Amino acid sequence: MSTATQTVHMFLDAFAQRDVDAAMAVVDSQVAVTVHPFGLDDKGADVLRSVLADLMRAFPDLMVTVSRVITTGDVVTALFKAEGTQAADYAGAINQEKHLDIDQAWRFVVADGLIAQVDAYWCQAQLYRRLAVKRYDEIAIA
Repeated sequence: MSTATQTVHMFLDAFAQRDVDAAMAVVDSQVAVTVHPFGLDDKGADVLRSVLADLMRAFPDLMVTVSRVITTGDVVTALFKAEGTQAADYAGAINQEKHLDIDQAWRFVVADGLIAQVDAYWCQAQLYRRLAVKRYDEIAIA
């Protein structure tokens, strides 16, 4: 059986390779998913799959660069940068074809060799600044 750190590395490696199926292979079917900037708090592998697929659809050139992985028992926190050029609506922002880079922290809880919980954090204000959004419902003219 894999350690918590190995399991999260398998997920992150697959995510970085844009392979949603491989990432989801190490996720429990009843995973608890919280994406704090979206106010999303739900359960199920389909929820996490949707989060990943939406991100990859909106940023087809998405690059994920992991800078640090911190493990405390079965809890693994990964710090990484996600960057790419917007090609579809995402997070309430219409497609503006702008490049962005967002520092993120995702906290994983691993049980029985599978990811049982994911909490995703990033600065939503930074995301909207990068996409030139003044408010959630108003696009800035650049």
